[in-house]
Amino acid sequence: MAAAAQAFQSDAPHIPVLLRPLLAAVAPVKGVWIDGTFGAGGYTRGLLDAGADRVIGIDRDPDVFAMAASWADQYEGRLQLEQTEFSRMDEFGEMADGVVLDLGVSSMQLDQAERGFSFMKDGPLDMRMAQDGPSAADLIRTLSEGDLADILYHYGEERASRRIARAIVKRRDEVPIVTTSQLADIVSSVLPRPKPGQSHPATRSFQAIRIAVNDEFGQLVDGLEAAERVLRPGGLLAVVSFHSLEDRVVKRYLNARASKGGGGNRYAPDIEVHEPRFNLVGKAQGPDEAELAENPRARSARLRVARRTEAPAGPVDRSKLGLPGYSRRKKS
Repeated sequence: MAAAAQAFQSDAPHIPVLLRPLLAAVAPVKGVWIDGTFGAGGYTRGLLDAGADRVIGIDRDPDVFAMAASWADQYEGRLQLEQTEFSRMDEFGEMADGVVLDLGVSSMQLDQAERGFSFMKDGPLDMRMAQDGPSAADLIRTLSEGDLADILYHYGEERASRRIARAIVKRRDEVPIVTTSQLADIVSSVLPRPKPGQSHPATRSFQAIRIAVNDEFGQLVDGLEAAERVLRPGGLLAVVSFHSLEDRVVKRYLNARASKGGGGNRYAPDIEVHEPRFNLVGKAQGPDEAELAENPRARSARLRVARRTEAPAGPVDRSKLGLPGYSRRKKS
């Protein structure tokens, strides 16, 4: 773990995406905040420097806390670190004044070849954020061709999902698929060569498999519900997403919780009426030109902010969130 931390710190500095607009949207920063996706600690440090009394940093990746050892002490007890899922943020016995979620895989994880998240560096086909449970290699080895195609289609919006799944199954019958370069080569072999400026052919496939390995959409909704429970009235929720599928779920969740429901008609059933649990704060924001010049990885990022009301928390109807589900793929 310590070696992984040293390797990352020596390779590239972490640049938290949309930190400046996030801090502006939630100003003035005060009280207790929860950083549900601690990672390299960029948002946590920004919140502490901006005036938060204390931050609870949560991450399911055990490596990240070793990386924080070099700077955590400078905040003199204002930082509390917890290794768990952000869906359990309401289990620490206190209400929060704010919650920050930075979704998806972090730059830190992408840059570590041994974690298996990226096709840019060869490494074991792992992709597990918590470093336990079935790996990407396990899914590639055990899932049927139909399930692989469904995952690629729903979690990666990959139009060539069936062709890629067929190629994966054919190759695994010949040799075990255990490295990132093997998988990237298989995907690339059945897709057109990208034009200048286009993303790598394996981008969507790697995203889809990572999401499936880590149950990212289930964790996302669980985390949004936990944030709703842990925020005190007036508390702020700030969510940064990196692809359209994530942002769509966050947008629909916040819109549903900011609405009173009702409004049914002959084409759609009535939605259960309830007091709004959140009020939306401004519109979704993306990176400006200065941030894109500083950090090209921010190009697809979107920030959404909402303020908690006094209405009691409650479960959300997940059927109305448009959650991607590979078991419901339409066959053609």
